[in-house]
Amino acid sequence: MISRVDFAPLDGITKSVFRRTWQEFFGGADRFFIPFFSPTDQHILTDRHRKEVDPAANAGLNAVPQVMTRRASDFLWAAEILADMGYGEVNLNLGCPSGTVAAKGKGSGFLRDPEGLDRFFEEVFSRPLPAAVSVKTRLGYDSPEEFPRLLEIYNRYPIACLTVHPRTRPEKYRGPLHLDAVSLAMAEGRIPLCYNGDLRTPGEVRALEARFPALEAVMIGRGAVADPALPRKLRGGPPASREELEAFTAALYRGYQAQYGQKHPASQRMKEVWFYLIHLFEGGERLGGRLRRSRGPEAYERIEAEIFQTLPLREESAGELV
Repeated sequence: MISRVDFAPLDGITKSVFRRTWQEFFGGADRFFIPFFSPTDQHILTDRHRKEVDPAANAGLNAVPQVMTRRASDFLWAAEILADMGYGEVNLNLGCPSGTVAAKGKGSGFLRDPEGLDRFFEEVFSRPLPAAVSVKTRLGYDSPEEFPRLLEIYNRYPIACLTVHPRTRPEKYRGPLHLDAVSLAMAEGRIPLCYNGDLRTPGEVRALEARFPALEAVMIGRGAVADPALPRKLRGGPPASREELEAFTAALYRGYQAQYGQKHPASQRMKEVWFYLIHLFEGGERLGGRLRRSRGPEAYERIEAEIFQTLPLREESAGELV
């Protein structure tokens, strides 16, 4: 029975302004994962990353910072400074499928070196840690057949939670989900398990729950941007209304303007959100395309107003979320 809903980190979208605004209007998530930062060789937290993990930026949220690295020393340094900020858990990103990230052996790129991954965990867990360590992983670098070996490695260590996205690196966010690997993790895993992948409606979450009745946690990202009320609906709450969505996007736009000090980058951020949110509107493909191609804040504002004025609202998001 699912008892915990985590909000997945989406780099470029679910940053502090979005997290706070989304929580104010909708709620329903138990934890928010802060999009990853990758420690520098100099072990300096950049201003950009510091703003995201600043406890003041996450006040009122149960937030978990995510770190992406293949060096144990870098991870330990990050865990130390994050613990000093008051965080009780740090998440290791082994799931990012970006080609430039994987080429550096980070994110899902680390999965092609299971021996190196084992040494990484051995070094990390060989000393007292200031915070719990959780992991978000894919099934493998090239093939889901790599997952049993990876699971064997994970099982050796006191990982607080293992979040599994049941695809490989080249599959990114498309194609079938390898749910047999989730069955393996449920049967042979020694770590609390969280499922992540293609959860867009309450029905899809309930179907997952029926297949894995012992599963206690899910992580939802794209689905909760496309339908901001989804976690709330899983708690028995109402779907988003047109008025609620209009107030939410207006508040989010104001928040981005305050962050950037001008409208242009704020409208660019809003277009990234609307890439997903448009799926909640019937027949949104045409205006969604126009919105993506628009230039400048005035065009963005005009098309957004047209979306709210002319398109019927669905109770559930529709369409593939890439």
